[in-house]
Amino acid sequence: MSDEHIIVVDDDPRLLRLLQRYLSEHGYRVTTAASAMDARKVLEIMQPDALVLDVTMPGEDGLSLTRSLREAGVFFPILLLTARGEPADRIDGLEAGADDYLGKPFEPRELLLRLRAHLRRIPTVVNANAGTPPILRLGRLEFDLVRGLLTGDDGPVHLTGGEAALLGVLTRRPGEVMSREEISQALDMDEIGERAVDVQVTRLRRRIEVDPREPRFLHTVRGKGYVLKPGL
Repeated sequence: MSDEHIIVVDDDPRLLRLLQRYLSEHGYRVTTAASAMDARKVLEIMQPDALVLDVTMPGEDGLSLTRSLREAGVFFPILLLTARGEPADRIDGLEAGADDYLGKPFEPRELLLRLRAHLRRIPTVVNANAGTPPILRLGRLEFDLVRGLLTGDDGPVHLTGGEAALLGVLTRRPGEVMSREEISQALDMDEIGERAVDVQVTRLRRRIEVDPREPRFLHTVRGKGYVLKPGL
């Protein structure tokens, strides 16, 4: 049984009851909130392991709350729920800082599987026999490929699940150009499209580059994709 804590935010009381019961049956501690305002009150007194958040609610919407939490330095996984499931809407969610996006109606089982994936997500461990060093240097940052931990002079650099997953994918093939399609498939973003990859690259550059507009490590190769070039 898991002791992980999930906060579910939605203005539909029926859906809140369903998700609270379903996730609880699968071992999670669940707290519900009916609005972004209520969620903020809950977040003042408890730190969840993940947040499941409806996009369209009266008052502050889910995108605004997501963006605000990321700007405040909150990095637990955020999964957005919405009836607006077009690729452009999902890109908006990623740009706001969400880790995933699930269109309504959805199967609770799919939500459960996505939550499990994000809660355990760290970059794939690199085979020690592949010749790739366990610590990868990005200037004054170090990325531990085994633990999926990025650290700097002041300690750990917090990454969202999406940012950590992208860095993990790129560190498996340092110095090698990866196409947007390859990255999209590795990140399980096929249905959203390659634009989602660009969004995650932009977010990751903010973490690892001194000047994201002039990247030293994560380069764009025009017409081909992206390449991670570690170094001092």
